[in-house]
Amino acid sequence: MDYEKSAGIFFLVLGLIFILFPMFSTELVSIIVGLSLVFFGISAAFMGYTLKDEQREVAIAIIIIGIISMIIGLLFIFYINAIAFLVAFEFYIVGFIMILFGIVGLISKVNRISNFTSILVLLMGIVAIALGVFAANNPLYLAIIIGVVLIIEGISYLLSD
Repeated sequence: MDYEKSAGIFFLVLGLIFILFPMFSTELVSIIVGLSLVFFGISAAFMGYTLKDEQREVAIAIIIIGIISMIIGLLFIFYINAIAFLVAFEFYIVGFIMILFGIVGLISKVNRISNFTSILVLLMGIVAIALGVFAANNPLYLAIIIGVVLIIEGISYLLSD
């Protein structure tokens, strides 16, 4: 079985879990968001460390954002119970961190590609905050929407050549 078919089956099963057990899926989202923040924090801290000789102030800001991201990620993984309203909180935190990272990237002005990616990160941060607003109002619906998206993605993988 090739990668696309395996991924398709995985996404289908995961999508069904999100739809059938939305409270369980909020815990899963908490762990996934936590892992994402930890890995983002590691990469941001490393990027800040590599910039320390060129742009000291920007490097310090990026390292601080990375460390804060790692700490919050570990909290989401190990200490915060994924009650439905916390899913919205997670989106707010991730959105805020992405907006900060985008602003720091725009201020640093390393090159055109960096500016473009900083704008994308900034926009994705705004989208994450908007999802947080939606999740605060309808946390179980958010899990169902994620489940539907996973099922659609799974079907597209299964139907791909």
